[in-house]
Amino acid sequence: MTETGEVEGRAGPPLWWARRRDAVWDVALGGVSAVECAWEGVPFAAEAGLPTTVGVLFGFVVGATLALRRRWPIAVVLVGIAVSPAAMGSLLAVVGMYTLASSEVPRRITATLASMSLAATFVAMYMRTRGDVEADPTLVVVLSVFVAVALTVPPVLFGLYIGARRRLMESLQERADSLERELSLLADRAEERAEWARTEERTRIAREMHDVVAHRVSLMVVHAAALEAVAVKDPARAAKNAALVGDMGRQALTELREMLGVLRAPPKPAPAPVPAPAPVSVAAVAAGAVAGAVCGTEEGPSLGELEALVGQSRAAGMTVEMLVHGEWAAYAADVEQTAFRVVQEALTNCHKHAPGARVVVRLAHRAGEVAMQVENGPCDGKAPEPGLPSGGNGLVGMRERVLGLGGVFVSGPTDAGGFKVSAVLPTA
Repeated sequence: MTETGEVEGRAGPPLWWARRRDAVWDVALGGVSAVECAWEGVPFAAEAGLPTTVGVLFGFVVGATLALRRRWPIAVVLVGIAVSPAAMGSLLAVVGMYTLASSEVPRRITATLASMSLAATFVAMYMRTRGDVEADPTLVVVLSVFVAVALTVPPVLFGLYIGARRRLMESLQERADSLERELSLLADRAEERAEWARTEERTRIAREMHDVVAHRVSLMVVHAAALEAVAVKDPARAAKNAALVGDMGRQALTELREMLGVLRAPPKPAPAPVPAPAPVSVAAVAAGAVAGAVCGTEEGPSLGELEALVGQSRAAGMTVEMLVHGEWAAYAADVEQTAFRVVQEALTNCHKHAPGARVVVRLAHRAGEVAMQVENGPCDGKAPEPGLPSGGNGLVGMRERVLGLGGVFVSGPTDAGGFKVSAVLPTA
């Protein structure tokens, strides 16, 4: 049997109780009310001139309707009002009015039925007691009013209180469930935000590692190739190239060591944290801890180091011309670092794919922005291929850096057979 009272393959009895305890309680009340009404059906049958069996059976059926109070509270109250002239069903009337007041029935219907029950009880009590010749008429009226109010008003007020309390508890439960769902949603969003932050920082770390290692190692490979070519013919130049290879290797190790040291360092505590809900603060801490590991503790390269960067490429045998337009200005650290990395990666690509080509590096300082362009001509065919591997991540990394700062990035071949990389970064 299922919770709705249905059996596999056929319908079961109409069970409307939410709990088994409610069903037992209502059936017990119905039984007590049936016995009461059956007992009161004996004098009713005698007054109405009916057989006693009919009166007892009628009272039993009337009292048993109390078991249906949760399903049809209005019908139970109407039955109690209908049998009030027969002086039976006191328990039926009281419990029925309480159930009606505590249910979800509209208040106007409750008020109407309560007024009808009050009037019916008063009339029945008055008609029962006025035949006593010794009774004072005023006393009869007062007694009838007292009985009518006692059997109607307290059950109604108590039912209204219980109904309001039940609705309040249901509202609080719904609110608690809603808050739990919101907290669960916030926690999911916080986890997604933290995962996004971790992914973003892993990408940034990979980009930094690629730019540092690719450029230094590319220069080392170029110098090593030159060293191999002149080792026998020009020992002095070979020694110079060997020294440059050593310098490049030491610089690469130094930059990698600094980067790894930043990643190992614990994040600095925030000076004045802003209060926030728990799930949101988890994401903020996760994002801040990872972001600060790469960008928040050490200053990266700046535009002031471009001359040294170009000089290293010249020392490797590349013909590089650097043109600067506009007045030099100090920019934000992330702007200068991005501009430096774009030029660095573009020069690295020139070493890989355009050996012997003439390269022009242009840097323009404008109002509210800084622009850079690295353009190489076609290869002269005389310089040997360095044989450097390419993973295809250089242009992708440059584009991500520039777009991350709200800039514009363009790259592609030129009409002269070379390649050009251009980027514009906002300085505000």
